Amino acid sequence: MQSPTVTVNGRVLPLDGVAPHTTALDWLRSCGLLGCKEGCAEGECGACSVLVARPGLTSPTQWTALNACLVPIAALDGQELVTAEGLGTSRALHPVQREMAVRGGSQCGYCTPGFVCSMAAEYYRPDRAALREPAPSPDGSAPSPDGSAPSDGAHPDHLHGPNGFDLHALSGNLCRCTGYRPIRDAAYALGQPAADDVLAARRDQPPPAVPGTRLAGGGAEFVRPTSLAETLDLLAEQPEALLLAGSTDWGVDVNLRAARAALVVAIDRLPELRTFDAGSDVIEIGAALTLTEVEELVQGRVPLLSELFPQFASRLIRNGATFGGNLGTGSPIGDAPPALLALDASVVLASAAGEREVLLAEYFTGYRTSVRRTGELIRAVRIPLPQPGLVGFHKIAKRRFDDISSVAVGFGLDVEDGVVRRALIGLGGVAATPVRARATEEALTGRPWDDETVLEAARVMATEGTPLDDHRASAAYRAAMLGQALIKFHARNRAPQEVGA
Repeated sequence: MQSPTVTVNGRVLPLDGVAPHTTALDWLRSCGLLGCKEGCAEGECGACSVLVARPGLTSPTQWTALNACLVPIAALDGQELVTAEGLGTSRALHPVQREMAVRGGSQCGYCTPGFVCSMAAEYYRPDRAALREPAPSPDGSAPSPDGSAPSDGAHPDHLHGPNGFDLHALSGNLCRCTGYRPIRDAAYALGQPAADDVLAARRDQPPPAVPGTRLAGGGAEFVRPTSLAETLDLLAEQPEALLLAGSTDWGVDVNLRAARAALVVAIDRLPELRTFDAGSDVIEIGAALTLTEVEELVQGRVPLLSELFPQFASRLIRNGATFGGNLGTGSPIGDAPPALLALDASVVLASAAGEREVLLAEYFTGYRTSVRRTGELIRAVRIPLPQPGLVGFHKIAKRRFDDISSVAVGFGLDVEDGVVRRALIGLGGVAATPVRARATEEALTGRPWDDETVLEAARVMATEGTPLDDHRASAAYRAAMLGQALIKFHARNRAPQEVGA
């Protein structure tokens, strides 16, 4: 293996002597790149956002925004990064930086470099370039400062600008002093990259190949195997190893709890864990595909996931988080398990001895524990087809986006001739593990999909799980929200004869 290096703003920098648990944020700042800031150290504020060259679906390379505070710099060995300093200078501002400046998108400036990097990732999104430019005002002048333009159906809601800019790209960035209107104005005023834009041209070349990595120091070691077989052999020899994908969970423990693992094994770029197959009877999703990649690959073919993704943390987090990580941690408040339970999903577990498939409903055994054996890892998630006809994802949290759920509910129902033929309901935040609402499912199955049935089932659903009091919500509130979630789901999905009544 070669000595670890990272290319930052076009310069190849060595990682010699860097401790394995050093975050990309701390390393970049040690290199004098102080635009990368620490605001929260847990991936919620986006002040540390940087651009990473990653494989794209519509272009060889896509510039992807990531939280540098969560990712170990060792995980970026051989990779290519751009920070706010690499986008432009005070004498030659990048278009994103210029729009933020002239439209007053920055006050104290602490969070601005992170906004700029996340905005630049969206600026360079290849399929955004295929959309139209901001429409001129009626008198033929330039677009208005707020980016407004006549609606032509191309952008169905207020979170998408007339220039194709998706404001969800900034959902993981927080500003503490400006208000968001001028930042939105800057985003919606952006045109397309110029013909001589180096970072735009970079998209036409593949990203760097991911090398095998070994970095040791201070009694700890970071290893990136190059194949699944090598990884499984390593796990068989050292089962205490910590498996690392997007580091959106473990990175928080490293920063806030000073957690340190003797051996970290990175599996996020293993080709065998990054597969996707949509067959006639099952959709298989590789455990190391990021949620952003899954969303792009699924292309709306799993409506319940389409409801889940916008409510799952933020784009910055989804650019790193994986289904494998969300299920592997076994957290009872992970957002993915309730939705996957409602789809009757299963997980494929791999070890040096072979593979086995386990229903997700049988996977969790206790608080952050599962049936996963020593030496096993999650290779893929499988969603059987056909999917339920009526689906929904209901999340209760203190913020609309970028927040941990107090209660999460996934619904998957089949209703034929006004009768519930099958009911699958996944719950999060109301027990030591994500659970199926078995009693509620039974109360619905075989009954008319009407107000009377739903009200009875809602009372049952309020008794599901063993909710606790904590700083996010009381047990009584969580129980009440369970019942209300079913009532709300029914109100949005009434039987045709009820709607016409």
